[in-house]
Amino acid sequence: MHGFPHIVSDVMTLTVAAVGRRAPFKEVVHLMQDWRVSALPVIEGEGRVVGVVSEADLLPKEELRDGPDRAYLELRRPVDVAKADALTAGDLMSSPAVTVHADATLAEAARVMARAGVKRLPVVDDDDMLAGVVSRADLLKVFLRDDEDIAEEVRREVAVYLFPPPASAVRVEVHDGVVTLTGRIRDTALVPVAARLVRAVEGVVDVEFDLAHDRVAH
Repeated sequence: MHGFPHIVSDVMTLTVAAVGRRAPFKEVVHLMQDWRVSALPVIEGEGRVVGVVSEADLLPKEELRDGPDRAYLELRRPVDVAKADALTAGDLMSSPAVTVHADATLAEAARVMARAGVKRLPVVDDDDMLAGVVSRADLLKVFLRDDEDIAEEVRREVAVYLFPPPASAVRVEVHDGVVTLTGRIRDTALVPVAARLVRAVEGVVDVEFDLAHDRVAH
């Protein structure tokens, strides 16, 4: 795709703030504030990711501070009560960490984020060593792709293979990420296939068709 991001390593941040298991509560808060992040990987040894501590993990300490409902929550929400009493990143963290590999596609990373309900993912190598971090904002960079760049890939990777000339004559236009295929084709059964392939192209917002069956070419 001529240098446009395909995988997580293309968009991830390499310089990452992280903490060890023994990092005290206040150090975690300060580090989040200094780096302006909502979560930190927790690492051990040479950098193996063992968990993630987020703002949500820190809030119970304030929420339950001298709270009248503490005894009730000890029965209903014991995890929050445990986090309220936590003193270190190891006690606070969610483990195992939800991570993604550097060679994962951006779509795969987006699905992992959506399923886990997180805004950032530690990026790890095959040994679970921290390699970077990828955020929602990083994944949205695909939609900054130039329309003509998208059109060129759709022509090269989709239209030419599914609707080869001279039997078919298909034009590809892109406006604000919306791909439109117009013209005459020999096999209309391929339209749903084309829709799936076009939507898989990085930066595509939607796809529309204005295709007619070319009976003469059939």
